[in-house]
Amino acid sequence: MTALLAGFVLLIGVFLIQGEPESASGLKIHTTRWMAVNYIGLLVWVFIWMFDQARVRGKNVLLWLLPFALAPLPTLMLFILFLQRKVK
Repeated sequence: MTALLAGFVLLIGVFLIQGEPESASGLKIHTTRWMAVNYIGLLVWVFIWMFDQARVRGKNVLLWLLPFALAPLPTLMLFILFLQRKVK
């Protein structure tokens, strides 16, 4: 899981570094907007899933909202690990 997350961050970095600031981007503006809308939609869907999983297990998901807004993938990974630990 950590390798996939590191690969994702690396690809995002390469994507952002490749373009020159003075040149026009190869991506059309509507493509970029659709990518952003899909990403936001995915984040909403994942948070709803997190809310449902926390509700089923009797946990409070609102504590995870701020970390999820700042770093969704690492927070999701930690949330899943948190839910899988055994309760004593």
